[in-house]
Amino acid sequence: MKQIIFLLLALSIISGCNQKKDVTQNQETKNTTTNTSTEQKPAVIKTPDFKKLFDEAKLTGCFALYDMKNDKYYYHDSARCNKEYIPASTFKIPNSLFSLDAGAVKDENEKIKWDGKDRNREEWNQDTDMKMAFKNSTVWFYQECARRIGEKKMQHFVDTLNYGNKNIGGGIDKFWLEGAIRITAMQQITLLKRIYDNKVPFSQRNIDILKSIMIMEKTDNYTLRAKTGTMPSDTGIGVAWYVGYITNKDNTYFFALNIDIIKDNTMYNERIALAKRIFTEAGIAKFEVK
Repeated sequence: MKQIIFLLLALSIISGCNQKKDVTQNQETKNTTTNTSTEQKPAVIKTPDFKKLFDEAKLTGCFALYDMKNDKYYYHDSARCNKEYIPASTFKIPNSLFSLDAGAVKDENEKIKWDGKDRNREEWNQDTDMKMAFKNSTVWFYQECARRIGEKKMQHFVDTLNYGNKNIGGGIDKFWLEGAIRITAMQQITLLKRIYDNKVPFSQRNIDILKSIMIMEKTDNYTLRAKTGTMPSDTGIGVAWYVGYITNKDNTYFFALNIDIIKDNTMYNERIALAKRIFTEAGIAKFEVK
């Protein structure tokens, strides 16, 4: 009799342990499911009325925006976003990497001596380093870097990066200003994404330097990295660019804007304000734009 009681008691203990184990496993499964469900992508942005914003700014052009975490593109005039234009000073983005890699300058702080020619811009008429030249879009600085790189190595860099149409015809120190090279807004975004992801064929040191000098604005809520490019035309329609990427607390957005420049029309200076209006209306970051 004692043996039967002992056996029943043992079975009861084992059953209780198994039930407790099952409850624990069920709870762990529930917690795992709950945690997984909360790991959601950032909310999709509110799509601005691009046409209205372009019309209000009295600008003709295109805008492409890529939402990285949601893997989603937004466009104004998608056909134009795939049309090739001369890069103008947006070429300073890859040219910075090329110059550092080739040793045209050792880092962003090495100054190149001003040649003394007055170029009608006070910030250009001085000895200049790369971080100053990028911020001020100092043409002569990057022209000197290009000459130091040389045509053979420049072509190698452009080919390796698969930059635009890869045609550097028109002079080693002006092909991006009035030569044969062309790039689309979509290609600009592709390059910016590769830079962000550190997937360009250059040292991490040089990529980090580029990312640093690209910072135009930085607050507690966002960091804006960007570059303008402007190429007027005396005979037809020129182009003005604004390209880069903006990171807020939740996500990163890559963008490329280009607009027409009509002779004697300085409205292209409004392209930065237009981009900021788009960012504000999309809820990416809040800018005070007049």
